[in-house]
Amino acid sequence: MKSLYGRQSFFGPASFYREALAVALPVMAQQLIQSLVSLIDNFMVAGLGDASMAAVNVANQVNFIYFVLTFTLSGAGGVYMSQYRGAGDHEGMRQAFRFKAIMTLGLSALYMAICQIMPESLIGVMTLGNSARHEIIALGGEYLRTVSWLFLPMALSQSVGSAYREIGRPKVPLAISVCATLVNTFLNWVWIYGNLGAPRLGVMGAALATNVARAAEFGAFMLYKAIDKPGFHVPLSKLLAARWPLFLEILRKSGLMVLSEASWVVSETVTTALYNGRGGAEVVAGMSAGWAIANIFFLVFTGIHVATGVVIGGALGADRLDEARQKARWMMSGSVVAGAVLGAIQTASLLAVPLVFMNLTREATAVTSGLIVVISVYLPLWSLLNAQFAVARSGGDMMMGVAVDVGVTYTLFIPGAFALALLTPVGPVVMYAILKLSDFAKWYVAQRWLRKERWVVNLAKKPQVA
Repeated sequence: MKSLYGRQSFFGPASFYREALAVALPVMAQQLIQSLVSLIDNFMVAGLGDASMAAVNVANQVNFIYFVLTFTLSGAGGVYMSQYRGAGDHEGMRQAFRFKAIMTLGLSALYMAICQIMPESLIGVMTLGNSARHEIIALGGEYLRTVSWLFLPMALSQSVGSAYREIGRPKVPLAISVCATLVNTFLNWVWIYGNLGAPRLGVMGAALATNVARAAEFGAFMLYKAIDKPGFHVPLSKLLAARWPLFLEILRKSGLMVLSEASWVVSETVTTALYNGRGGAEVVAGMSAGWAIANIFFLVFTGIHVATGVVIGGALGADRLDEARQKARWMMSGSVVAGAVLGAIQTASLLAVPLVFMNLTREATAVTSGLIVVISVYLPLWSLLNAQFAVARSGGDMMMGVAVDVGVTYTLFIPGAFALALLTPVGPVVMYAILKLSDFAKWYVAQRWLRKERWVVNLAKKPQVA
């Protein structure tokens, strides 16, 4: 073992990548299924016209902030979940799960209240300057208010599903997600267009189908966890019996993680609003269709995060620090190759755009194709960035994300976005391509930060203090 992990090799042996892929592939398969359902949703809603598709997707752009913050809070507990799993500490795993569930439920309750009170205002902020703004607000607000009812059970589904992935059992959430997404797809077909004698509900049909699928997913997770009783199992009646010093330690670290992710997601939301203002419904629909396809290939990011947390976090929790260092290097190198391969495949997917989105206007389809090309070029870099973030977080180093996301985003990305929007006539795809050059600066900052090895920490044996 010493000879293997003492070498400074750039790429690891095939056995290492098999270990990583054993964790990553089921996670990526789950993400693929969810992305395909999103693509099918877009395909079905696109049949209602550019404005209806734009409304649903702007609502989901608003929800994107909530989803990222929920994923981040759950991931903060997941850092400890992976390390306690490596140390064989079941009580620590249960405490990490309590943190995930309590924090995501709190955030979901707050966001659900906002969506019930002022959904039209949220949609309106995202469509400033769009020529089809009033129609998009009317449809999108109704959709957002309806889907928000299931945010609380969805928070628990996220907590349970991510916990299974972090203990090295990703096939469980994969199987449940397959069933839920099949339900969603079938009900979309029934309710959007009024098949099988059901009323034709349009955009509201998509919202109701999403809610039923989320409810089914929640029920499946709760039932399976109660029967299976994994190492992190906590009955809902004992959810609040947290070890509060540890809870506060995770909260302190997650605060930095949330700050990092919030700065990123706010920047993405602001720039999306700027893109949306560069035309009418065809711009929103075209960008949304492009992201629906791109999300299929973004599955590599989730796979990298989860595999890094399990493989490297487990090594750190078992106090095998040299092994963790070497595996981190191998993971980052492999991520670039994975990104390049998927980028090439995504470029080839351009051939399917006219077929999948045949109901979009020619202008919207052109936007979709341009966006796909730009994203394909950036995929290797983004895969490496995700691996860098995952390595830092596997050892509890959340400050790197603040330095990278807050530092680069608000000194380069945001000022550049407003400069291009206010001073140039360039379209949304060109804007996006130029702005994402700032990600090279993120890579450079992250690379220098990781060399300090602040992430090489065994959290499982570290004293837990408030």
